[in-house]
Amino acid sequence: MPDRCEVLPGDSVVARRGGGLLWADAPGSPALVAALHACLGVSGPGAERVLGAVAGQVAALGGGSASFALVLVDTGAGTGSGTGTALWSGKGQPAVDGVPVSGTSVDGCTLATGFQLGQTLYVGPGQPVPTMPPGVSYDLVEGTVPGSGAMLQLAAVAHPSSAGAPQSSTPSFTAGSDAGFGGAGSSGYGATAAPSRQEDEGEATAFWKPDAPPAPVLRFDDGLVVTVDEDLVLGRRPDNHELVTGGSARPVPIADTQNVLSSAHAAIQRSGREVSLVDLGSLNGTHVAGPEATEWTQLEPGVAHPLSDGDRLLLGWTVITFEQQSD
Repeated sequence: MPDRCEVLPGDSVVARRGGGLLWADAPGSPALVAALHACLGVSGPGAERVLGAVAGQVAALGGGSASFALVLVDTGAGTGSGTGTALWSGKGQPAVDGVPVSGTSVDGCTLATGFQLGQTLYVGPGQPVPTMPPGVSYDLVEGTVPGSGAMLQLAAVAHPSSAGAPQSSTPSFTAGSDAGFGGAGSSGYGATAAPSRQEDEGEATAFWKPDAPPAPVLRFDDGLVVTVDEDLVLGRRPDNHELVTGGSARPVPIADTQNVLSSAHAAIQRSGREVSLVDLGSLNGTHVAGPEATEWTQLEPGVAHPLSDGDRLLLGWTVITFEQQSD
């Protein structure tokens, strides 16, 4: 089973259920989304027939303008690898480890069965391996979220023979970390390494390097989580702000259906371990409140306000919680 699903924020539909992943960009075609979504729980030997039946209806459902990809994943029983079945049309082609999946044309869409799964499965528009915005993702376990694509990290299973493998002659200790998602040679989070002993040489020297302290995060009220690993500019269209174009900050676009956000509304600035919030002269102001506060305080434009763990930020109608991760 996939271990984690990172969804790029966007306006399409991304759904995950069991061994299935759906991406659909079909404005004006709710029937297509509903029909594909209903297939997400289907896997196993009958998956090809189900997908074939959906493919037969795709021309009528999509009306020629829909883009979608539906992938059913069967990673095998404890083997860490397996096969997949995919149906797609338009710009939603799946890719495994950066290699686009090839299939055959069926009634206006493409159907592929039995392709081998690697460590990374991507479904969505654009390039097979998109540039994931650093620190911007949804961790979709089960359900449906808006998104512009999804990347599944498949869990790596340790080989049974690895338990008896000889230790390296150079001892090394690695602190456990959940920052990564098990690569092919990874022993996984929480694994421990025993010190090796050089025969007839007495004690060996062990080297240990601690992990860097975790970066704080911004947790949006709609579930989006943004890692504050550099300066940020938040707003409706922050890409053109001078901090972003100058390369000193990363843009974080915020959906604004009420049109109350400025293009570049506020900035998050880092100085060592300290993080500050700055209003960038927004039209409706930037507000902040402590974890227990009952009233919002409006910031003066251009004046940095240091943030503490649990502080709440109000940009337009968007509420964001600042979380300082524990070491």
